[in-house]
Amino acid sequence: MSYIPEDLRFAESHEWARLESDGTVTVGISDHAQKVLGDVVFVELPKVGKVLATGGAIGVVESVKAASDLYTPVGGEVLAVNEELIDSPELLNDEPYDSWIFRLKPSDRTELDHLLDAAGYKVAISE
Repeated sequence: MSYIPEDLRFAESHEWARLESDGTVTVGISDHAQKVLGDVVFVELPKVGKVLATGGAIGVVESVKAASDLYTPVGGEVLAVNEELIDSPELLNDEPYDSWIFRLKPSDRTELDHLLDAAGYKVAISE
């Protein structure tokens, strides 16, 4: 079973979201997602300044086995991307909850309430 931090919210598409103390939201992919993908070899990052709609495709995570679209779990403006992933995409395999993909300023923080909590995500990936 994959490790699932209690402080995160999860999209059914396997992205995690963490509300930061400054009101921004940090987004990455779950441990379950990186295990299913296998060795990650490339990450397409969204552009800083881009305004994203909830659930919209914003990039791609490619592994030796497959490519998977990356979706934003909440809408908002991209404030930062993790440029470390350009040269070291395997960080998503090594530390999926420390290796964030992007941060955004949410348009509506209550969208986080519509995501799965850790218990709900555990049920979703065990089905």
